[in-house]
Amino acid sequence: MQAVSDRSQFFQGMKAGAPFILVIVPFGLLFGVVATEAGLNVFEALAFSVVVIAGAAQFTALQLLSDNLPAAIALISALAVNLRMAMYSASITPHLGHMPLWKRAFAAYLLVDQTYATSVLEFEKNPDRTPSQKFAYFVGTASSVVPLWYASTIAGALLGNSIPDGLALDFAVPITFLAIIAPALRTLAHIAAAFTSIVLALVFMGLPYNLGLLIAAITAMAVGAEIERRVTAKAA
Repeated sequence: MQAVSDRSQFFQGMKAGAPFILVIVPFGLLFGVVATEAGLNVFEALAFSVVVIAGAAQFTALQLLSDNLPAAIALISALAVNLRMAMYSASITPHLGHMPLWKRAFAAYLLVDQTYATSVLEFEKNPDRTPSQKFAYFVGTASSVVPLWYASTIAGALLGNSIPDGLALDFAVPITFLAIIAPALRTLAHIAAAFTSIVLALVFMGLPYNLGLLIAAITAMAVGAEIERRVTAKAA
């Protein structure tokens, strides 16, 4: 019964992650095109997607390297963009943290915006699921998006400049994050953190090396945490 249940959870995860295909494919195509324009070959573009598996960080690092900035700056900026993964990890650990080491490592590799947002909402709605069922659901969500991220990167790298500019593939970047963030704005703390990050990112967008993004992220986290603390204290 456990194996059947886990398999069922896997397919439910696949179904939940499937809508992201609409944005993952153009997002990956765009990265493949940009990567080849920056001088990477198809294998290098694919390796970038497989190793990093984080679209926003990949675009950031690629842009900075294309501008001939030091590799250390590109690395630090990419890490800053991916700072949210530390928050994702802390949030999802209560659900997957009791799994064997290899499963935790596999989940850490697959932890991206889409898999986190889809899974954590489902886990909060169904807290009685076993760790094994939650892991199956999480991997199911990843199976809908991760292979397509690889495949679309290859397609974009192969097609390169043959993709017409009129397709405007860059629409997928903001749409992806809107689709992830909107369902998660469930409390005042969430809304305040999102609003703070938007305002500060715009205010400090002129700072070099993406420092504005780092300032916005850290400040938004602090604002959200403080509001959550006050709401909790008031309720108590």
